[in-house]
Amino acid sequence: MDSLLQAIVLGIIEGLTEFLPISSTGHLLIAQAWLERRSDLFNIVIQVGAILAVTLVYRQRIMRLLFDWTHDAATRDELIKTTFAFFITGVLGLAAKKAGVELPETVIPVALALIIGGLVIFAVEHWAKSEPLNDHLSWRVAIAVGVAQVIAGVFPGTSRSGAAIFAALLFGMTHRARAAEFAFIVGIPTMFAASAYELYKTAGDASAWAHESWTELGIAFAVSAIVGFASVKWLLRFISTHNFNAFAWYRIALGAVLLWMFV
Repeated sequence: MDSLLQAIVLGIIEGLTEFLPISSTGHLLIAQAWLERRSDLFNIVIQVGAILAVTLVYRQRIMRLLFDWTHDAATRDELIKTTFAFFITGVLGLAAKKAGVELPETVIPVALALIIGGLVIFAVEHWAKSEPLNDHLSWRVAIAVGVAQVIAGVFPGTSRSGAAIFAALLFGMTHRARAAEFAFIVGIPTMFAASAYELYKTAGDASAWAHESWTELGIAFAVSAIVGFASVKWLLRFISTHNFNAFAWYRIALGAVLLWMFV
């Protein structure tokens, strides 16, 4: 496959899977079986494209959080809890990284995380369907979402967005669209910070920057952003009338395919 076409395919995969609860890591493992391996810089930049997409989706909400908190008590409360969730993710995530508490992004851990995550989705959905609809952002939801993002970072294949959404559901925010919104908004600074950290680590590698195809990287970044924007918009429409069980079936099937292909 042509190198530019491969870059476009990887941009599509990243944009589609980063914010759906199906694990971008698992899909990239499959893609790398047929496509040439890309640099860490390439993978970081296309992830930034997907983060930019979800930032654009929630741009109005983010602007309200940033500028309305001084005169609106409800906005101020949400900003404090969002910041606290991000703080938990940052502190615990950094501690986990420093301690080396992280499974490798290899087939067996990712496949098992996909399958277990699918079963967790079924369990959470079964519990949530008997609960009253609730869109309130409580402290327990904020803490749970922060911790869930750290767990997703430790166990590749879990899906950071998925872990955060289902933590919010499980701890009382049973309004699916609202749970997704909070999970995504907390995920924006978390993922921008993680991407900036990884870019900082690669900044000293002059050869990586010199040998990168910047045209392909730019196109893949744009594709990831466009597809990511469309996928988040689609997800919000989908969960307004459906639960997440379809994603659970998909995760289990993908985990089984990974085990069948590579083990």
